[in-house]
Amino acid sequence: MTVGPQALLWRVGSLLSLLLLWQDFICCAQKLDKSKGMLYPRPSPSRAIFELGGLWKFRADMSTTKDEGFNQKWFQKPLAMTGPVIDMPVPSSFNDITQDESLRSFIGWVWYEKQFYTPFSPGASRIVLRVESAHYHSIVWVNGNEAFSHVGGHLPFEGEISKYLVVGGPNRVTIAVNNTLLPTTLPPGDLNYDPELANPWSQSHNFDFFNYAGIHRPVRLYSTPTSYVDDITVATSYNGSTGEVSYDVKVIGDQNQKIDVSLYDRNDTLITSASSLSGQLKVPDVKLWWPYTMYPEPAYLYTLVVSYENDSYRLPVGIRTVKVEGSNFKINNKTFYFHGLNKHEDADIRGKGLDMPLVMKDINLLKWLGVNAFRTSHYPYSEEIMELCDQHGIVVIDESPGVGIIKDAYMTDVSIDHHKDVMFELIRRDKNRPSVVMWSVANEPASGRAMAGIYFKSVFDYTRSLDSRPLTFAHTSGAGGSTPQEDLVTGLCDVLCLNNYLGWYTDPGILSAIAPKMKTFIHLWADYYGKPVILSEYGAGTIAGFHADPPMMYTEDYQVALFKEHFKVFDELKSAGVLSGELVWNFADFMTQEEPTRAFGNRKGILTRQRQPKAVAYVLRERYLQLAYPHRCPA
Repeated sequence: MTVGPQALLWRVGSLLSLLLLWQDFICCAQKLDKSKGMLYPRPSPSRAIFELGGLWKFRADMSTTKDEGFNQKWFQKPLAMTGPVIDMPVPSSFNDITQDESLRSFIGWVWYEKQFYTPFSPGASRIVLRVESAHYHSIVWVNGNEAFSHVGGHLPFEGEISKYLVVGGPNRVTIAVNNTLLPTTLPPGDLNYDPELANPWSQSHNFDFFNYAGIHRPVRLYSTPTSYVDDITVATSYNGSTGEVSYDVKVIGDQNQKIDVSLYDRNDTLITSASSLSGQLKVPDVKLWWPYTMYPEPAYLYTLVVSYENDSYRLPVGIRTVKVEGSNFKINNKTFYFHGLNKHEDADIRGKGLDMPLVMKDINLLKWLGVNAFRTSHYPYSEEIMELCDQHGIVVIDESPGVGIIKDAYMTDVSIDHHKDVMFELIRRDKNRPSVVMWSVANEPASGRAMAGIYFKSVFDYTRSLDSRPLTFAHTSGAGGSTPQEDLVTGLCDVLCLNNYLGWYTDPGILSAIAPKMKTFIHLWADYYGKPVILSEYGAGTIAGFHADPPMMYTEDYQVALFKEHFKVFDELKSAGVLSGELVWNFADFMTQEEPTRAFGNRKGILTRQRQPKAVAYVLRERYLQLAYPHRCPA
């Protein structure tokens, strides 16, 4: 079909106006306030929590320029008065909830609304509305008043809304969410327009998972006194049998008011206390936080109780150390070998929406498999998942949403600033978690490009200024430099995470190529840098129930054979002190965008999307449980 001059002009004009609208929102969105804390809401005698989950009213803006909701000010009245609405569960992705294909592939603004009666008295308390995650740009109104906004998915944002609430009457919260990815977002993407299509807008990006959207995690109200504990930062260590908990507390209110900082054991027995905003607590006969499979009693947690005026906050604390020593990664001064996998927040119907039965099933499967670590590929996971990792001793490589950074257009100064903001938000959220042993700033960027060296040095330097944990990113020769000399980013890492798919993308179907080429590949990087090396991704697509002898690609038999070929190399390199870990791709099958190379999603899981084991799961479980016992420490 030929596009005439007028139609072409309209097309270009519409695209430009839409890009300008969304870019304007990004530029004008509420600037990230780095002076404020982001403590996870926990109940206490002074703090109450009210969940706003369940069914919300929902409407997608189907106008061509996606700005009808703003032009008609949908936030000023009940959403049902603006046009047709449907019920939408929160939390969930909106994409797979209906039978409407146009909603599944929708790009642009969607609108959510919830009416509620506040259980709190605004005059006596500070009342905060918190959104744990919405993908990607969000604006929040309360009773028609714009309360706050946020740019970025996967991380929490909040604002005090006391002054907007109606006491005793119904209140209305409206949240507009836009899932569009642009060159300056994280992850980045491009917006496309095709006038021949009924739904002309489409999104292109460079990551291999479905771009689910919506309010993915809980929305909550919580209350605090007007003078309150705003933030807590802890750092832990030990000297012999004495633990050390260094702390720094930030309060909002009179800095001269009495403060009490007390540490309790898991039996709620007081261990020690202090009465200053910052200091160090000594813990006699300390019980360290150990990873799962590394100690008979893993994941020991103390509780730090901070009391200030009429407020109190309870923070779980695991006392442990993390350091890189030569080519060894050490937890509590013991060499730690990562035997784990990569995951996704992904499941049928709910998409990336938080589902606690599914989360608990996943934790139990990780332990059944003998997994001691995973990477949050390729974005921060929910705080509920992170809480369970702290409690069960699952080590976490905490990754930012920096996936698909493969073009110079994605590495501008604006992008650098946003990436730094995201790293700040991630560390602010997870800095006190003992399960988090490393920050990953990105996955598979074009790390051999000249711009990448400038971009990532800035991001690494900034991240290192925020926290002392080791830093990494997941490298692939397909996007980055194929050798250490060509790559401009790996030298910034404390730990090398290398992705390589021998027998799949490289030498597909040739199992005999895996052992010799993998050994050469690992030595290439390990020998050059002398740092810990983790094979952070390897695997094979497998459709459950497919079999062939001799093994053929996409069969369960081939996946098993491919894993066993890798295990030979892992054992040799681990024994030589060259390899510090192995992470399978992937825990479970997951959804991707539709394309010829993806048969209803990515099938590299050792489990199906419904969490049923493929044959390789039993093989991996046997290996991981055997690996676990040599690493147990004496009681």
